[in-house]
Amino acid sequence: MKRNFLLLGLAVLTLTSFSKNEGDKKYIKKTAIVVQSNDGERLIAKSDCVGCHKLDKKLIGPAYTEIAKKYTNNDKNINYLATKIIKGGSGVWGTMPMSAHSSLKKEDAKSMAQYILGLKK
Repeated sequence: MKRNFLLLGLAVLTLTSFSKNEGDKKYIKKTAIVVQSNDGERLIAKSDCVGCHKLDKKLIGPAYTEIAKKYTNNDKNINYLATKIIKGGSGVWGTMPMSAHSSLKKEDAKSMAQYILGLKK
């Protein structure tokens, strides 16, 4: 009986040593990575805006989603918000003033405003 198990084990070992080893192949799972990002979002992430604003929660200033709810996404409001971003201001969302970002280009401020207003649900 022991001899039969020994022979059977030897036969299995011999057969498996000649089979293809699938473990040598490296499989890379290919997935589509979709990055939904735009210039406005990147500019906000690189700026000091994140110190006072969050996407969906009030911090020092209003949440971006609250801003999007308040203003319609049109050229007039994009220009208005871009000017507010550059010049700063207070009184619209409370007494805490928003600091000016005078070194920001008008086109960059518009991209930021477009991103924010695009968050409207």
